[in-house]
Formats: sequence, structure tokens, C-alpha cells
Amino acid sequence: MAESNILGLQDHFSCPICLDLLKDPVALLCGHSFCMRCINGCWDHEDQKGVYSCPQCRQTFTPRPAVSKNTVLAEVMETLKRAGFQAPRPAQCLPEPEDVECDSCTERKYKAIKSCLVCLASFCETHLQPHYKSPAFKKHMLVEASRRLQEQICSQHGKLLELYCYTDQQCICMLCTLDKHRIHYAVLSSAGRAVKQKELLDIQGKYQQRIQEREKELEEVTKAVNSHKQSAQTAVQESVKIFNRLIASIERRRCEVTALIRAQEAAAVSRAEEVMKQLQQEITALKRRDAEMEELSNTTDNIYFLQNFQSVSAPLGCSDLPPITVNSLHTFADVLKLETQMGEKVKKDCKDEFEKMSSEDSHQFTLDPKTANTQLRLSDSNHMVTNNLSLMPYYTPSESFSSYSQVLCSESVSQACYWEVEWTGSNGVSVAVSYKDIVRKGIGNECAFGFNDKSWSLKCCSSSYTFLHNNQETKLPMNLISSRIGVFVDYDAGTLSFYSVSDKTKLLHTIKSAFAQPLYPGFTVNSNSTVKLCRFK
Repeated sequence: MAESNILGLQDHFSCPICLDLLKDPVALLCGHSFCMRCINGCWDHEDQKGVYSCPQCRQTFTPRPAVSKNTVLAEVMETLKRAGFQAPRPAQCLPEPEDVECDSCTERKYKAIKSCLVCLASFCETHLQPHYKSPAFKKHMLVEASRRLQEQICSQHGKLLELYCYTDQQCICMLCTLDKHRIHYAVLSSAGRAVKQKELLDIQGKYQQRIQEREKELEEVTKAVNSHKQSAQTAVQESVKIFNRLIASIERRRCEVTALIRAQEAAAVSRAEEVMKQLQQEITALKRRDAEMEELSNTTDNIYFLQNFQSVSAPLGCSDLPPITVNSLHTFADVLKLETQMGEKVKKDCKDEFEKMSSEDSHQFTLDPKTANTQLRLSDSNHMVTNNLSLMPYYTPSESFSSYSQVLCSESVSQACYWEVEWTGSNGVSVAVSYKDIVRKGIGNECAFGFNDKSWSLKCCSSSYTFLHNNQETKLPMNLISSRIGVFVDYDAGTLSFYSVSDKTKLLHTIKSAFAQPLYPGFTVNSNSTVKLCRFK
């Protein structure tokens, strides 16, 4: 009884700062007691503020109180020390939110350090002592403190789950073997754990092997992409040097070859980056499952292990990815051969190389005058469009946009395709792709490029780029604004990318979408602005 009374007052004998028994105790005006050295050290740090507070209740004092030893409390502490009383041990501490509380503590709950599978209760260090000392508890099984003790009880019979039924793949109690599991094959949970542990290790080994394989594949794809980018950049630089030495008649060819190199780079990198993304996602999923297996493998709770084995060991669905190697990416070596060509042979070889490269990804478009708003004027064989508000409408086709200064191209995109446009004008333009059935009459969002689910638009102005789709706006990071925009569509893969084209190609934005119809290039041309489709041939 005397010991329990002392334990109930132990907080009054301990310093809240050092958590040890009070030494040279002092009492503040608020009633709390501290070691003289501890409180002075605490207040020394508050000298600059000029305001001093109790570390326990935060009551403030001004000026700094003069503290003196509490002789009565000091004598009590000396008596306790002679009686062998000590401050609470570290294990006998108050539980944190994530800790398990002792089920035997009645007033103040202390942190439990063990759980008993027989008592189905958790105990702090003090209340655990009978399990260590009394013969009556010698056969009780102790595990790390757990909140899942009730999960160890059979829901049907209220008995401890001690067996594992291989027939039904579940944990059961002894009474279950006399009931519906009577003719089933059941073993002790420890034996079931041993078998399943081996299975888990085998499965975990396969996952770890898969992780290594996928990481190796990711590394190879990354190297392939870097090699491809370097080859593309080298090819662009060499083509610039080559064509600068040629006569003016082939100057236009240099621009076309450069643009097509970028087109092939955009197509290959887009496909490779998609594979990289899938690989990274699969690696993340595999690592997450491996961590779950590691955690389950290390638990000492057999029932918890067996109950969670099925979900952790279930195979993950991993898709087979197409192989991408350095050899599958173009090296553009053919472009570098042009350096040795001269005269008429240069013209012929440049044309042959250009036609070979352009056959895969590039495409020529022309503007459709039937779709042009009446404020727009088409020229250059329908490759250029200008918005000049002073122009009078000269026809109003039924297929034209009635309210927005927009125009579509005549040709559609239904495969991998790349094209470039040049724009001018302080009021900016929008480079878009759209379904053919976009609404054209009216002033609603259903008519404007980027403001509905039938179109995607890149808004270009002198200070920024903005991507729009379905009335959702995405501000793009500020980069060097270019007057030349590249557009790449991989229709089958559902990829749309916009590029800023200058000496170096800069990816502005990429989206993934399941296109439901063929796409048509389109443009919004604001007042006093111009858009020109670049011709590759």
C-alpha cells in the first residue's frame, strides 16, 4: 500500500526537465518544482526576452524570480533516496499515440512492452513481472505489444486461434476442428507459419529478381534515350554547318532536314518515355510489395502473418513492354554523310535523304478556306492566314466559324505526324488540334479551341505559353518564347506534344488522351497576327 501511494506521487518527485529525482528542489509561485540547476539553466536562455515562464504550465514571471532551495522537499527527497526509491525507468513511460497502453494500469496508463496471447492483454514493465516470476504464467506466450489481440480470437467459439487449416487456408481454434473443419487438414500455427514463410521467401525472391530486371531495363532505356538525344543534337549541329557552306538554292533543304530530325527525335523519345514511365510505375509497385513482404516476414505474430499471407503473396499484374534498345533509335548517320557532297550531287543526295526521312513522320497541311472566319485572309496557296480587322468579308461559308477568328486544315491526322508553324503578332495566336465536328456557329465555349472536350490548344503570346483543354487552363513555365512551334501527334498512342523550335528544341507540354476521332490542325489568329504552315518539301 505504501509503495502504491509513492508510485502515485512519483510525478511530484521527478524534475519535469531532466526527468530524474529532484536535486536541490525549488518551488515556483505556480506550485511546480524543479531542480535548481535545471530551472536556472532554462531561464538563462530567456534572459534576452526579459520574460520568464514555468516550463510545465507556462505561467510567466517578470522580473526573473529569485529561487531558493525548498528545504522541506529536499529532506523528503533524501528520505526517498535512502529508502531506495528511483525515478521511473524509461520503459515505464507514458504511451505515445502510436504505442499500446497497458491493460492492467488502472489510473495512469503506461506504455505496454509485451502482449500475452493467453491472457489476451498487454502489460507495462511493472505489470509484466508476474509473467516472468510466477510459475503460473510460465507457459504463456509473450509477443511484442500489439493492438491486434482481438484478431487472435475465433469469432465463432471465442477461443484462441492456434491452428491453421490448409483446406480452407485460414486460422482456426481447437473447437473448430470438432465443427466444420472436422475432416480438414490442420496444423499448429507455428508449423503453418514455417511452411508459408518458405513460400513467402520464394515469392519475395521472385519479386526482387523482377525489380532488378526492371531496373536494368530502365537503365538501358535511359541510356538509349540519352544516346538518341545526343545523336539528334549532333545531327542538327552538323546539318547546320553543312548547309551553311552550300549555295542558296539548297538553304531551304537545311531547314527541312533539321525539322525532320526533330520530328524523329520527338517520336522516338515520346515512345521511350512512355516505356520509362511504365517501368518506373512497375518498379514502385514491386518495391512496395517487397516492403510489405519484408514487414510480414519479420513479424512475430503468427496469426497476423497467416491472415495477411494471401494478400501479400498474390501476384501483381505486370505488363510485357516492347524492347527499346539503342539500336532501335535512329543515329542520323545518313545526315552526316552530306558533309562530303558537292555541287549537283549535293542537291540530289539532299533530296533523296530528305524524302527518305520525311516519309515516316512529317506531313503537309493546307488551310481549309471553307472553315475560316470572315476576318481571316488566306494566302500563299492556303499555307498562311492573317487576321486584319480592316478587311471586309468576301464570303461567309456555311462551314466557317461565325464568331471566333479560327480556321481548320483540310487534312486530318490519324497516325504519327509532326508539323511546324511560324507565328507573328503582338496579340498572339493559338495552335490547336480539333475534331472535325466541333461546333462552329455561336459564341459559346463549345466553339472555341481549347474550351471544350473536342479540341486541344496552345495559346502563344509574346510573354507566355498556356495550354487549354475542356476549359481547363495550364500555365506553362516561362522559357524563351519562339516564333516557331512544333506539334507532334502519335494518334495510336494517344500522345499530343508541343515544342518550342529554335536552335534547340524545347518540349513545352505533353498530354495523353484516347482520341475518339481523327484530329485536324487548327488555329486561332488574333487581330494583326499571322500563322504560316511550314513546308517540308
